[in-house]
Amino acid sequence: MACTSFHVLCLAPWVPVVGLEIHAQISSNSKLFSGSQVQFAAPPNSLVSFFDASLPGTLPVLNRRCVEAAVMTGLALNCSINKKSLFDRKHYFYADLPAGYQITQQRVPIAVNGSLSYSLCIDNKMSQMVTKTVRIKQIQLEQDSGKSLHDDTRSQTLVDLNRAGVGLMEVVMEPDMCCGEEAAAAVRELQLILQMLGSSQAVMAEGQLRVDANVSVHHPGEPYGVRAEVKNINSIRFLAKAVDYEIQRQIEELEKGGTILNETRAFDSKLGCTVPMRDKEGKQDYRFMPEPNLPPLILYDTKSLPANLNHQQVVNIDWIHERLPDLPSVKRAKLVERYGILPEHSFTLLNEDGLTEFFENVVKETQMKPKKVIGWILNDLLSYLKQHSLTVKESPVSSFLLADLLNLLEKKEISSTAAKQVLVELWKGEGKTPLEIVKEKKLELIQDQNELEQICQAVIDGQENEVMAIKAGNRKVLNKLIGLVQRETQGRSNPVLVKQLLEKKLSE
Repeated sequence: MACTSFHVLCLAPWVPVVGLEIHAQISSNSKLFSGSQVQFAAPPNSLVSFFDASLPGTLPVLNRRCVEAAVMTGLALNCSINKKSLFDRKHYFYADLPAGYQITQQRVPIAVNGSLSYSLCIDNKMSQMVTKTVRIKQIQLEQDSGKSLHDDTRSQTLVDLNRAGVGLMEVVMEPDMCCGEEAAAAVRELQLILQMLGSSQAVMAEGQLRVDANVSVHHPGEPYGVRAEVKNINSIRFLAKAVDYEIQRQIEELEKGGTILNETRAFDSKLGCTVPMRDKEGKQDYRFMPEPNLPPLILYDTKSLPANLNHQQVVNIDWIHERLPDLPSVKRAKLVERYGILPEHSFTLLNEDGLTEFFENVVKETQMKPKKVIGWILNDLLSYLKQHSLTVKESPVSSFLLADLLNLLEKKEISSTAAKQVLVELWKGEGKTPLEIVKEKKLELIQDQNELEQICQAVIDGQENEVMAIKAGNRKVLNKLIGLVQRETQGRSNPVLVKQLLEKKLSE
């Protein structure tokens, strides 16, 4: 199935092919082969051990936590875990790679042959979703490099080695996708899985999840075209834009008789296009060789675990498998089953960091049904947060305040119009409770039925044309009268009761 109707129209004679390589920083207190601390935004070169700086005579010591995180991730992505995997040296020379090589797993990685299922909307309609699957070729453990900081004003490059040696998992996806929307949906699902496992915090803004996209196009029935690689994309939104731009660029180039270079490109987010970095035509020889200072990595399962081995000193695949938490797909199904919400709402709850917990806290504290609560969460809370570029954790309205407000509404102490007015006041973050705002603004529902009847009568008397239309059978006009009563009472009347009173008076 094509990604969107746009793609069907624009790409008819072409088949786009997209494969991804994703580097996820492992959530660990120390680096992959040294005891140096891992910390974002630490002072430059303050977290560098002798091994990280590649001083002579230093040797790598494998971090058990990183191995367990990779196994956990492999299992969650339906991979086969290799009980014996190997480390290799990948040689290239760059200022932020002190050793002149990176330790990785080229020949036998820790996990292979997995799959990732993800869902995406058809034509941007949340109610129409399709589930797709991308194959995972392998997951390998490797070191991160340092960071080069280019100072253009002084024409110099500074090197920060704090990141050098930090543990990464490289997740290699097969070229099973066809557009930016699919690539973005697959990476978002992977990000959620990593965060739920705790194997990576996967915060893209902090460089903990970086994506390389391999893009090519070809005519149906022909071999795959020459691919270009868009490197180091650090946002899911930018990933979708970069892939779609690159597909369109390649099609346009080929249709005017040009050729596609096997090159590395970068995505310029300001210009919204990819730009060339370096070509790959003269294929770089990384001169892979076995890492002489690390023995094969041996993992066990319950059957193969020798009785005489100390269980604390080995990694048991079955033990990790038994302790896997619920993955996003299971969590979504449970939300739908437990609260009776729509499947598309479960996606929104999980996609926004902290929103599921917020929703569940509100449901616990309010008598309102979850189906009604979800409307307030998605239509009012989330739209406000997005409008003001705030995260759920930064919301000035806590789950307890929203629950208090919804309880007032559910007990029919205020109308939904008044509830929205109270919510506007709560956003100001002045520390007032919903009840205090209701009393201060005099927003309580009018309980005196005689008073309401008089207001309804006054509205009827002033709207002769509308009354005639209603009596002639146009019942929709009644909504206008209800709105006028609401305006007259400043949102302090119960619309259901108002409707009943108006209908009674109009039938007299």
